Amino acid sequence: MPAAGTALVRRLAAFGRVLREAGAEVGPGRLQDAVMALATVDLRSRDEVYWALRCTLVSHQKDIDAFDAAFAAFWERTAPAPDADVPPLLPSPSQAERSGDTHGEAAGERERSVMGAEGEEDGADDEPDESQSGMAWSATEQLRELDFADYTVSELRDARRLMERVARAAPMRRSRRLRAAHDGHRLDKRRTLRGAMRTEGYPIRREWRRRTWVPRKLVFLVDVSGSMEPYARAMIMFLQAAVREGGKVEAFTFGTRLTRVTKELEGHDPDRAMRGTARVVPDWAGGTRIGDNLKVFNDVYGPRGLTRGAVVVIASDGWERGDATLLRDEMLRLNRAAHSVVWVNPLAGDPDYRPLAQGMAAALPYVSHFLPGQNLRALDGLAEVLERLPDTRGAARAQLRR
Repeated sequence: MPAAGTALVRRLAAFGRVLREAGAEVGPGRLQDAVMALATVDLRSRDEVYWALRCTLVSHQKDIDAFDAAFAAFWERTAPAPDADVPPLLPSPSQAERSGDTHGEAAGERERSVMGAEGEEDGADDEPDESQSGMAWSATEQLRELDFADYTVSELRDARRLMERVARAAPMRRSRRLRAAHDGHRLDKRRTLRGAMRTEGYPIRREWRRRTWVPRKLVFLVDVSGSMEPYARAMIMFLQAAVREGGKVEAFTFGTRLTRVTKELEGHDPDRAMRGTARVVPDWAGGTRIGDNLKVFNDVYGPRGLTRGAVVVIASDGWERGDATLLRDEMLRLNRAAHSVVWVNPLAGDPDYRPLAQGMAAALPYVSHFLPGQNLRALDGLAEVLERLPDTRGAARAQLRR
């Protein structure tokens, strides 16, 4: 077997050991299938490699989360052996040194604040063994628990891949449009009568229709003021992944003014999306006027139907420099129009935190779910809440009253 193929098989064998340690059922037969699958895809494409391995190595739905974590830890943090001429499956993450970010009013300074400094690429590593795979797995778990404020630039880039799975979570609702189904409670008269033409007019076989599940509108409002700056970069990256997944997702930033950034976050190039966002956000690391920005959002985008029946996620620490009464009134308007209002506060990850700031205290009565947002583990919690939101607005109101 060629040296490149031998190196690839050794790496897959090490990856199989990582999956087995995580509890997945991976045997030699599945690894052989994985080798054959990789021979048919472009090894430079992350998505093609991911789905080739997932389709061949995952046999139960319960193993999907373990596979995603192992894939991010093993393949996206490991480079091929120096003597292997097989192209890398995925680009190695950059290893930028720990450095503080600077902020300013100029667009270039804002861009550096959002994106961070560019780092140097890793050199080629030795062939990964089981101990190295375990270290990568441990590093991933540490990254999930690490506070966003303590991230280095390289750790922030590593976290991008882990955010992609979380960003796929979306609230669902029952569509009003009926579609053909094998069973249901509503008779499809047209299809039933059409089928009866084959049986001399007797409707022997009845056809049915039922309502289907479709994604609910999802609106993100991310605070990019000075107090939120350490967390805003990570939240913008999460937003980019959510918008890229498609569906009905809208993204806004706010500090001293409201900025719609949905268009800038579209596309499959995260770096280009982040640079585009940095250029259009003029108030990065500035002041905070939550009430004024919510009023603009309700006045401008509310009449367009953007919030009607939507799930609105506000990511902010709740520090309000404006009028708290205005914030309370605008939160009431938002609550009446939206299906649910979810507030993500990085400070809520502290067990001793109490929402005593006047802005947070004014908004909290109109929030359906109040969640922490200081690390990747907290974003997992946000994804779980979004997936479990009730279908009907009445059920959401009942949750709010409790």
